[in-house]
Amino acid sequence: MQADDKSPAGGSATAGPQGNGHGVVILVTAAAALGGFLFGFDTAVINGAVDAIQAEFHMSSGLLGFVVSAALLGCAVGAWFAGPIANRTGRLRVMLIAAVLFAASAIGSALAVGPIDLTIWRILGGLAVGAASVIAPAYIAEISPAHLRGRLGSLQQLAIVTGIFVALLVNYVLAAAAGGASESVPWGGTAWRWMFAVELLPALLYGVLALRIPESPRYLVQKQRVTEAREVLRRFVGGDVDQRIREITRSLGEGTQAIRLADLRGPRLGLLPIVWVGLLLSVFQQFVGINVIFYYSTTLWRSVGFTEENALLITVITSVTNILTTIVAIALVDRIGRKPLLVAGATGMLVTLVTLAWCFSTATGSGDDVTLGPVIGKVALVAANLYVVSFGVSWGPVVWVLLGEMFNNRIRATALAVAAAAQWVANWLVSTSFPVLADVGLAFAYGLYAGCAALALVFVLRMVRETKGRELEDM
Repeated sequence: MQADDKSPAGGSATAGPQGNGHGVVILVTAAAALGGFLFGFDTAVINGAVDAIQAEFHMSSGLLGFVVSAALLGCAVGAWFAGPIANRTGRLRVMLIAAVLFAASAIGSALAVGPIDLTIWRILGGLAVGAASVIAPAYIAEISPAHLRGRLGSLQQLAIVTGIFVALLVNYVLAAAAGGASESVPWGGTAWRWMFAVELLPALLYGVLALRIPESPRYLVQKQRVTEAREVLRRFVGGDVDQRIREITRSLGEGTQAIRLADLRGPRLGLLPIVWVGLLLSVFQQFVGINVIFYYSTTLWRSVGFTEENALLITVITSVTNILTTIVAIALVDRIGRKPLLVAGATGMLVTLVTLAWCFSTATGSGDDVTLGPVIGKVALVAANLYVVSFGVSWGPVVWVLLGEMFNNRIRATALAVAAAAQWVANWLVSTSFPVLADVGLAFAYGLYAGCAALALVFVLRMVRETKGRELEDM
C-alpha cells in the first residue's frame, strides 16, 4: 500500500512514528543498548579485582596485563564476525548469542581457579562484548528516525558508561563489605569473585528483552520480508514508509546477498576511504588511553597514596562524571553536530593528558611506590576527571554514533564489524602495554597518550565528514 502524505497511518515525509510515538522508539533502542551496559560492565568489573587476582594467582605485571586485557582479544573476534552473522541470521539472533556468552563468562570468571581458566572465561565474555559493540549501534541507527538518530545512538554510550558505573559501584560495595577485594563477604565467597558473578543478572535481562523487540527493517528488506519491514517502519520510524522501503532497497543494491568483507575493498591501501575513516576513529578513541582510567585507576590511585577503599570510591566518582558528560553529549550531538564535539573533545584530552604527564614527571619512587606531592596529587586528580569529561562529552558517544551512521546500507554491518574489531585490538594494545609503560614511567605513558590526542585532533579536522540530520540512505 502506498502511504498517502496526509494519512494518519503513513504520515508526511517528516511525520513521526505511530502508536506511542517517540517513547516506543526510545524503549526499543534502550533495550538494544542494554548490550552496551553489559559491554561497560564486563570491561570495567576487572578494575576492582586487579590487585586481588594478582595476589591470589601470584602473577607478574606482564601476566597481569595479559589477563586483564585478554577479554579484548575476544572483543576483536566477536566484533569481526558479528556483522556477517547479523546479515545472515538477523540482529536479534546476535543479541541472544551475546546474552548467553555474557552469562557463561560471569559464572566461569567467578569460579576461576587460576589465570589460565580466568583468561578463557574473560575471552568468552569478550566475544559477547565485541558482538554487542557492533550490533547495538547498527540496530539503533537502522530503527531510529533521522532527527533522533544522534541522541538515540548516544544511548549506546550512555549504556556503556552506566555499565562501567554499576560495575565500579558493585566493586566498591563488595570490597567495603568484605574489608577488601581479597577478603570474604559476610554471605560467603571472596569479594572479587562476586564482582564477576553479579553480571549474570543483566545478561539474563538482555536475553529476555532481545526476544521482545522488533527486527531491523533493513535486515527484513534484505531478506525480502517487506511486509514486516513496512510495519516496523510505520511503528517506529514514521514518514512515507513505502518511499523508505524503496530507498532501503536501492541502497542495499543486491541486498538479498550476504554482505562479504570483499565489499569493503577500495583504492586506499585495499579499503574504501570511508572504511579507513571508521577504522582510524576507532583506533584513536582507544589510543588516547581512556581505558587505562577504567581498568587500572584503582591501582593507579593506590600507588599515589590512597587506600583501596578510597581509590575505589574515586573511581566510582569518575564513572559518575562520565555518565553526566555523556548525557550532555546526547543533548548536544543533534544540535551542534558530531565533528565539533570531536574537535572540542580532542583538544580537552590533549590539554589534560599533558597536565597528567607533567604531574607524574614530578613523582618520586617507581613501580608500585610512586608518590605525588599533596598539591600535585590533587592537580592530577582534577586533570584525570577533566580528561574523562573531555572524552565523555565527545569521543565516547560520538564515535559510536558516527560508526552507526557513516556507512551506507550495503556495507554498514560489515564495516562496523571491521571498525569495532580495530577498536578492540587498539584497546588490547593500550591495556596490555600500560603496566609495562607504567614501570617505565607514568609521565611517559600519559605523554604518549597526549601525542595520540594531538593526532586525533588533526585527523578529525582533515578527514571526518559531518553526518548530522542526514538519512542513512544518503550516506
